Amino acid sequence: MLTALLFDVDGTLAETERDGHRNAYNAAFAEFGLDWHWDADYYGTLLPVAGGKERLRHFIRRSGAPEADRLDVDELIGEIYATKTRLFQQWLASDAVALRPGVARLIREAHEQGVALGVVTTTSPGNVTELLEHQLGAGSTDWFAVIAAGDIVPAKKPAPDAYLWALAQLGAHAAECVAIEDSGIGLRSALSAGIPTVITVNDYTADDDFTGALAVLSDLGEPDAPYRRLDQPGSGVVDLELLRAWLESAH
Repeated sequence: MLTALLFDVDGTLAETERDGHRNAYNAAFAEFGLDWHWDADYYGTLLPVAGGKERLRHFIRRSGAPEADRLDVDELIGEIYATKTRLFQQWLASDAVALRPGVARLIREAHEQGVALGVVTTTSPGNVTELLEHQLGAGSTDWFAVIAAGDIVPAKKPAPDAYLWALAQLGAHAAECVAIEDSGIGLRSALSAGIPTVITVNDYTADDDFTGALAVLSDLGEPDAPYRRLDQPGSGVVDLELLRAWLESAH
């Protein structure tokens, strides 16, 4: 039985990291007069640190930037992150971003068939709303029974806390849900909560360890552009029927 689909956001619903979050960070640094710049490769080394403020704090400490010794460094991080979030949401509202293949189709299928939908992410709640409303239409956020985003729990992925919180809100059994993730960090988080997980990789996560995933795919697929299965031979389109079959075979 498939009770709920739980989606990660960045890299899963849409390719938001390289041209979205990264550029917003760089623009925020410029607004604060900081000579920091994260190129695409360097940003990839920061992605294993979950959470935007946590990522900033890690960078400041590791880089030896003089800002690390400021008494108000936490306040500075908060201000930079707020500016970055504003800039990122402006980008989300533009035509520069689109949902990944199969995402809108699967979400609409689940909504129409009464399968609960949820979001489990470290990104800010406003980012989730902006992405969903712009891509799926006004009111689409209401399709989601639970949105576990931002600082809803203290321990972020790969800790299972956000997924456990989402399960509690849904009143759902982990084994009857499927998580859709894009990274090894997200996979570990969902599996630690007992949730079977499908992976759709991206350029930043293709080399992650996906041991234990239900399937590792290029994307969710469309009828005219099927996914490529990366953990074994296969291609197709991820729909509710296929997810139910994968769940049954895993039990």
